[in-house]
Amino acid sequence: MKIIIIGDGKIGYALAENLSKEGNDVTIIDKDPEPLKKASEYLDVMCIKGNGVSTKVLLEAGVKEADLLIAATNSDEMNMVCCLTAKKLGAAHTIARIRDPEYADELSVLKRELGLDMVINPELECANEIGRVLSHPAAVDVEPFAKGRVELVGLKVLEGMPLAGMKLKEISAKICSTILIGAALRGDEAIIPNGDFQIEENDMIYVIGRPPDVHDFCSRVGLHSNKVRHAMIVGGGRIAYYLAQYLDEAKIKAKIIEIDKDRCYELSELLPNTLIINGDGSEETVLNSENLKDMDAFVAVTGRDEENLLTSLYARQCGVHRIVAKINRIAYASLIKSLGIDSVVSPKQITANGIIKYVRGLKNAMGNPVETLYRIIDGRAEALEFIAGQSTKFLNIPLRDLKLKKGILVAAIARKNQIIIPHGNDVIKLGDSVILIVKDQRFSDFNDILAPGGLPDEL
Repeated sequence: MKIIIIGDGKIGYALAENLSKEGNDVTIIDKDPEPLKKASEYLDVMCIKGNGVSTKVLLEAGVKEADLLIAATNSDEMNMVCCLTAKKLGAAHTIARIRDPEYADELSVLKRELGLDMVINPELECANEIGRVLSHPAAVDVEPFAKGRVELVGLKVLEGMPLAGMKLKEISAKICSTILIGAALRGDEAIIPNGDFQIEENDMIYVIGRPPDVHDFCSRVGLHSNKVRHAMIVGGGRIAYYLAQYLDEAKIKAKIIEIDKDRCYELSELLPNTLIINGDGSEETVLNSENLKDMDAFVAVTGRDEENLLTSLYARQCGVHRIVAKINRIAYASLIKSLGIDSVVSPKQITANGIIKYVRGLKNAMGNPVETLYRIIDGRAEALEFIAGQSTKFLNIPLRDLKLKKGILVAAIARKNQIIIPHGNDVIKLGDSVILIVKDQRFSDFNDILAPGGLPDEL
């Protein structure tokens, strides 16, 4: 696909990196030559210096033949104008980054009037991910599928857990038969395990099942984390604003520490049920005076990775159990987790995941496109959701009779109100939501999971 990205900031660069790896023809437009120089050196993309609103620049970038234009500058208004202009010039699809909370209630109108195919709000998506993690106290990562009926939850195997030393095939009989462990991270190795895989201490495992079943599994293996009732948020930007709204709805009391006094006044008007503190959240005295040790959760979402890391480490030292840090340089995520900060979120990575799902869907609009996509195990594997349609080649065939490509696991099937953890006798029926765990594979069509000759001979 031919894709044009306007804006080569953190989000734009991450999108260009991910989309070019997916085999797309990517062009970046930006007025600043410095980020373009970096992109041209490290990415397989075309770079154009210029204003993305300019008709001349857009035509030079090939907007008439573009399958998709993504406007990801720092200005919401400029992004909207870029998309409107691109549509008028012939771009097939457009996506705009719109971050201002003032536009949040008007997105459906904006999409319709401007012809936008998708709106991305990295801060809102990041806040929602943090909220899901805090709502599931035992988890490091929580990803929803099948409209929330299925969850994929990342858990750390701690010392003394009954899981340690157990093979996967023993879990169904000894602990719980209604969940499935679909992936594991051991050291730097990402694993799609089989029944003989033996769990060890310090493994990160990814459990999939209905939310109540996952909670029950956590309790049975000794993860009795208390519900989060009080949370401290350092940094008062857009993520903190959206997160405070999420926590208020979840009946979790939150306080925000923000250094900018004017922003504090603004937040206090916008968030009447949230305590707003004017202070430097990177100072121990401020954190201590606000009773950090009494908090159930600590979230660091300032604009600086270093500050988020250091304050999170201090919160860990103070005994706070649930800690989430926002990190822009996602390449360091595994290093940060090794320091004891289990939950790391990256707005640009969350945005990239959403765009990749959309692009794969465009590539295969007539078949079975991706419904949901998450990168897991620090980006080394993917969790995908497909809806089985008329074009699915293996409907009503027992899974044991199918030959799947290496590194693919059918993790769960959602059928109406029923959630199935599949075995060899189970079949995929028309309309099923099917969740896959995939390693070392990139595909956009459900049928691509079959290896050559993957169907039974009689078919």
